[in-house]
Amino acid sequence: MTQQATETHCPYCSLQCGMKVLRRGRTGIETAAWEEFGVNEGALCRKGWTAGELRGSRERLTTPMVRDRATGELRAAEWDEALDLIAARLRALQADHGDDAVAVFGGGGLTNEKAYQLGKFARVALRTSQIDYNGRWCMSSAASAGNQAFGIDRGLPFPLADVERTDVLVLVGSNLAETMPPAARHLDRLRERGGKVVVIDPRRTATAERADQFLQPVPGTDLALALGVLHLLDARGAVDEAYITARTTGFDAVRRDAAAWWPERVERASGVGGEELRALADLLGDTAGQGGRVMVLTARGAEQHAQGTATVLGWINVALALGMPGRESAGYGCLTGQGNGQGGREHGQKADQLPGYRMIDDPAARAHVAGVWGVDADSLPGKGPSAYELLDALGTSDADGDGPKAMLVFGSNIVVSAPRATHVTARLEALDLLVVADIVMSETAALADVVLPITQWAEESGTTTNLEGRVILRRQAVAPPSGVCSDLDVIAGLAARLGSPIPFSTDPEEIFAELGRASAGGKADYSGISYQRIAAEQGVFWPCPAVPDGETPHPGTPRMFADSFATPDGRARFLVPEFAGAAEQPDADYPVHLTTGRVLGQYQSGAQTRRIRSLPDEGAFVEMHPMLADRIGAHDGEPVVVRTRRGEMKAPARVVATIRPDTIFVPFHWVGVNRLTNDALDPASRMPEFKVCAAEILV
Repeated sequence: MTQQATETHCPYCSLQCGMKVLRRGRTGIETAAWEEFGVNEGALCRKGWTAGELRGSRERLTTPMVRDRATGELRAAEWDEALDLIAARLRALQADHGDDAVAVFGGGGLTNEKAYQLGKFARVALRTSQIDYNGRWCMSSAASAGNQAFGIDRGLPFPLADVERTDVLVLVGSNLAETMPPAARHLDRLRERGGKVVVIDPRRTATAERADQFLQPVPGTDLALALGVLHLLDARGAVDEAYITARTTGFDAVRRDAAAWWPERVERASGVGGEELRALADLLGDTAGQGGRVMVLTARGAEQHAQGTATVLGWINVALALGMPGRESAGYGCLTGQGNGQGGREHGQKADQLPGYRMIDDPAARAHVAGVWGVDADSLPGKGPSAYELLDALGTSDADGDGPKAMLVFGSNIVVSAPRATHVTARLEALDLLVVADIVMSETAALADVVLPITQWAEESGTTTNLEGRVILRRQAVAPPSGVCSDLDVIAGLAARLGSPIPFSTDPEEIFAELGRASAGGKADYSGISYQRIAAEQGVFWPCPAVPDGETPHPGTPRMFADSFATPDGRARFLVPEFAGAAEQPDADYPVHLTTGRVLGQYQSGAQTRRIRSLPDEGAFVEMHPMLADRIGAHDGEPVVVRTRRGEMKAPARVVATIRPDTIFVPFHWVGVNRLTNDALDPASRMPEFKVCAAEILV
């Protein structure tokens, strides 16, 4: 008898590739191609093909753990004991220090149902404003810029397949070929049909090898390039004046600002030669002038900066000046990173948001969501601090008040992923109570007072929203191990013990239906989406509002902005982005730029992928140019020390000619480099400056 395969989705990046899962042996599962799912057409990267291996791992957590106060060691506990202990200590801390004594930290990998329930749990059961999530460190600058310019944040306002049908694609700070390899086929198809690919990155990556034009700026200077490109487009008369007049506001101020960014100034700021900049402007201007299509996509390399929002706005200005947003296979988009990075920021686990991408300080939004929840709108707390600011305040007491004394962590390995991680780890250690729900003993879980073993992707059902804004369904393929519960069970169990005024469901389909009602009328309206529609249509693009009974269902919105933008007057906004460069510049003591990123075989903090034997676990390394290696006496494969104002680390040198001579690169999947990164924050998005800081390198 042939075993039935379950159609589901990869647990890793925002591509959310379709895959089939089959049961193998007593505990194992095997992944297979789901060729009919259009996003990846059966293709998977090595992480996707091996995703099932963690299922039977010896490192899988299968029982709650409680730290013994006498010995300081974690010991096994029953679920009731663990949840009773957590609830009792949370109640006591809130009684002594107020509701905001308890914080909640979520993740961009949680399903929509979990993200929704977590935000609801914080505001209703805990009554705390202290909630944020690790997506603040991933897509928030692009989200902030999108909201300002277009009135809405959806990473790609068009299907991913549109990429291969554009005429010129500009990738700013994206190593698509290694971070989401199945998507790289769109670059190849674009070039096969005669299109051009431009890659902007301090490193000549595998993606840059696919490019027709490659620009290699100093880290943190992508905005200067955008300003210079706009300057040249305007000077050559390549801006679309009719589009600007009909569909935008604010261009005059942006035009005046860009007038000062002549190529020589851009070269001094970015290190990119004037002729390279002119070649890019000529390519864009000629393409648009001949009726062609231009698409600009940004990713973490451009966004994880203290000027990330301004940088994205600069590239949005380029796309708008060319008249591209709203045209098919053209415009601006953000390549969202985490698996549910899009949906995770829409439904309430951000400090300033309620479900449907409503803002928590909007009285109408509060009234609507409170009505769905069955609570008084006045009982909902207000806006809390952003992710890093929340962590920075943990366990503190000063004249301005006390920081949170307890924190519950779902779906995040903060010890590895936070900027200035040594400081953040100290803040976690200062807590009276740290609770971590995870599938393995991550570095953060190892610090916890209580560790809760939870289900992984193949053991549960729930929706995610991929980088296109397509809401898809992960289906449960196998039962979880004995002793393991869903995050939804944890949330419901704690809510009941804390005396929540409303019950919390554990049924994901029921929760999704409630999420739809709560999101109805919001920017991210899911109210017309159901599990049945997702299954029938291979996902549904939001916004997809519900319609009255008997009417034709809303088709969803694969492409946005064709007729208007999501602003009050329907026009896109040109906004002036002021260039300041990196918050920390090299000097005599710290003379090189340090940048970070991913490698093909690992994902995020590595908590899952480092435990999969089939994936290469090479450990951190320090990539540097031969000129830099010669200057300091470093040799390929031998250890070097990287030092910044926040700490130091040691790792083997990797000497390559594909990086700028003034820059070093260290991947962030292992404990180390984020102890060195800068916690300077973007003023709009509150994104830390992961992607550049000043460093010293020693042998």
